[in-house]
Parts: sequence; C-alpha cells; structure tokens
Amino acid sequence: MKRIQRICVLLAVIATCVYASAEPLPFRRAIELALRHSTIMGAAAADQIRARAAYLEARGTYIPSATVGSGLAKSWGFPLSIEGSAPSVVNMNVQSMVVNFGQREFVKAARTEWDSSNLNTEDKRQQAVLDAAVAYVQLDRVQSQLALLRQQQEAAQRAEQITAQRVKAGVESQVDETRSRLNSARVRLRLAETEGLADELRTQLSQLTGVPAARIETVTESIPALPAPPDDPDLAQKAATTSPLVKVADNTAVAREFRALGEHRMLYPSIDFVAQYGLFAKYNNYDEFFRTFQRHNGVLGIVIRFNFFNAAQRARAEAADAEAVKARKDAEDARNKVTNETLKLRRGITQFAAARDVAQLEYQLAQSNIDVVKARIQSGQANVRDEENARLEEDDKYAVFLDSSFQMEKAQMQLLRATGELDKWALR
Repeated sequence: MKRIQRICVLLAVIATCVYASAEPLPFRRAIELALRHSTIMGAAAADQIRARAAYLEARGTYIPSATVGSGLAKSWGFPLSIEGSAPSVVNMNVQSMVVNFGQREFVKAARTEWDSSNLNTEDKRQQAVLDAAVAYVQLDRVQSQLALLRQQQEAAQRAEQITAQRVKAGVESQVDETRSRLNSARVRLRLAETEGLADELRTQLSQLTGVPAARIETVTESIPALPAPPDDPDLAQKAATTSPLVKVADNTAVAREFRALGEHRMLYPSIDFVAQYGLFAKYNNYDEFFRTFQRHNGVLGIVIRFNFFNAAQRARAEAADAEAVKARKDAEDARNKVTNETLKLRRGITQFAAARDVAQLEYQLAQSNIDVVKARIQSGQANVRDEENARLEEDDKYAVFLDSSFQMEKAQMQLLRATGELDKWALR
C-alpha cells in the first residue's frame, strides 16, 4: 500500500512539473498555428500548384516550342534519315498548334480544374479550422472534468475511510464497505479514462499547431461565444449553395464535360505550325545524290489533318461522356449530402440543447440534495458518508452537464463550417 502511495505521489510531482512548464495558448493563436502547420492545407496547396501547372501545360501547346540539336552521322551511299530528319550538323525544329478544336476544350477543362483546386484549398482550410477548434474546446472541457474528477476521488476516498471505520464499529456491514470501495474504483476508472483523453487531445492539438503537447494549456476565456443557430427555413439550401465541397463537385463535373466535348472535337480538322532548319555537311553525300547542294536548309509551313476514320478516338469520346455523366451525378450527391448534413446538424443542436438543459436541472437538483443531506445530518438521520455520496452525485451530474454542453458546441461549430461562417467566429 505504501509503495502504491509513493508511486502516486511521484506521478503527481511529474504531472505538476509538466503543467508548470506549459504556456497559455489562446484559442485564436491555436487556430492561426493550425492554418500554418496543417498537413491537409499543405497537401491542398500542392494540388493547387499541380492544377495550375496542368493548365499552363494545356495552354502551352499554342505557344511555339523550339528544340535545337544535332544529327551527326557518317553516310555511305544515299543519305538516310535519322529519326525522320536528314543527318545534319545542327538542326532546329519549331512547332505549335494553330487550330485544334479539341485542345481548346481541354484548356477550358484544365482551367476549371485549377479553379476547383482553389475551392478545395478553401474547403481544407475550413476543415483545419474546425479540427483545431473542436480539439481546443474539447481539451478545455476535459481539463475542467479532470479537476472535478480529482475532487471526486478525494471525496470517494473520504467516504471509503468513513465506511471502513463504521464497519469496524459494527454500525454498517461489509456490503456497505464493498459498495464504497466500488464507488472509489469507478471514480479512479473515469479519472484514468479522462486523463487518457486529455493526452490524446493534447497530442492532436500539438500535431495541428506544431506546439509541443507538454506546453499546451488552454485559456477558457479566449474561446469566443458561439452564435445562436440561425432560424432560417432555407438554411440547408443556402449551405449547399455556398459549400466549397459542392462547388468543387460542380466544377469537376463541368471540367469532365469540357473534356468529353474535347474528345469529340479531336475528330475535327486541325492545323499546326511547323518550321525546321538544318545545317548539312558534304560528308553525308548530299552533293552526289542531289542536283545541287547547299549547307543551309529550312522549311516553313503548316500541317493540316483530317480525321476521316478513328475508331479509337470515338471510343475515348464515349468513355469521356460516361465520366461526365458520373461527375454530374456525383455533384448532385454532394449537394444532397451537404443539405442533409446541415438539416441533421440543425436538428441535432436542438436536441443537444434540450439534453444540456436536462443535465443542468439534474445538476441543480443534486446541489439541492446536498443541503437536504446536511439538514438530515443535523437531525441525526444521516451521516458524513451520506454527504460525501451526495457530493459525488453532484459531481457526476456536473460532468454530464459539461459533456452535453460540449456536444452542443461541437454541433454548432460543424454548422458554422457548413454555412461558411466558421472563420468569422474562430478568427474574430
């Protein structure tokens, strides 16, 4: 028993040292750090750069591209070609699209996908704010619960000691002592579970903000008050209209439709600009097989293509049509999900508010019960252990009240994200 007490004292000292080194982390500061260190924000930024590069690549086909090289070779007999060009000391090729109806649609698709990446970055930004806000608020509530549970542990230990003394005095039975020990064990279990949850939340907040977990200490006063849910019957429809997730799905569908149209128009005629220059040498036998020879040679013109029959391209166009239809259905599904989720959150807030009110009233009754037990003690109808049990019940009801309050606040934050109002609340 003494060894266990020493271990508990040592753990308490270590915890005191850890929390002594913690620094207050205001709510707004935590959100700002989360936006800087968020991994999902970094991934979204990389996708944005990739989408922009894809757009520039598609558009760049209309900008002449030039390559300079050499096709040095020794010829025997008639000068054969090297990779489709005559052997040359220096050669330069210039080529670009002039008219290509399919590529024009591909450029539009790439531009739409770039816009989608910007919207996706905004969606990930809101998700990072929500993750940090929920973790911060929950950690703050859990810290309050820990302080309460430590008080409960002390009260349960006192009740256990009082019961043990009354059992020795023959006033109460062994069953009462077992029941008292069970209450203490339950409090220790809840305390251990809550401490584990606090560690998980600190680790999560540390990963989001980049602040070491041991240095994180929430500031309750820095958490802004959540606004009341708007009483708007069209709230779900407005959320679907403003949701970045829905906009991304719509843009994706538009981009797929552009690509499908482009695949069909790849069957249209196309015109390319071409230019070529070559510096020839006599050792390639040009002067023997051609009437005249000159060192500097060039060509300038256009290439016109007509796709009279291309079964593979028609199949690609049909596949692109199917992908466009699927993307449009996915966009409708995303809109429906956002609408349903917003309605669910709005109704959930009402339910959580009712649950919080019930928990608050039960807590007030538990507080009143303590006064009743004190009066009974004075009249000799109760003892000190009854008072400690009443305080344990009060603490339990308060813990339920804290938990129901957090559930409602979490639903409110999720609703703010769905309606695009999260930044105004979290960063004000």
